[in-house]
Amino acid sequence: VQLAESGGGLVQTGDSLRLSCKVSGFTPRITSVGWFRQAPGKAREYVAAITWKSGEVNYADSVSGRFAISKDGATDTVFLQMDNLKPEDTAVYYCAADTRTYIMTLADTYDFWGQGTQVTVSA
Repeated sequence: VQLAESGGGLVQTGDSLRLSCKVSGFTPRITSVGWFRQAPGKAREYVAAITWKSGEVNYADSVSGRFAISKDGATDTVFLQMDNLKPEDTAVYYCAADTRTYIMTLADTYDFWGQGTQVTVSA
């Protein structure tokens, strides 16, 4: 399974961005796809996840109500719509695929990772 993120950039507080995660390879193995982020000097943080077959979604409290995760089954692409961005959302955003569990929120359960895309929100 391979994942490739795109859509990051430099925006201002209150702006929106939509990140994309193109998933390829043997996708029937996938149980869920998640988004994580890592800011400089901080640990990787869970953001949101979606189950591959049923589309069940889950969000971290810090982004609930502002971010929305979705999936396009035709293109095997997972999106993260980010609205009302704040400077504290600045980080490298990674998408990842879990092929073993439905835990969704723990980075250690994800087997495959993309290279990441930078999101910078200026004050």
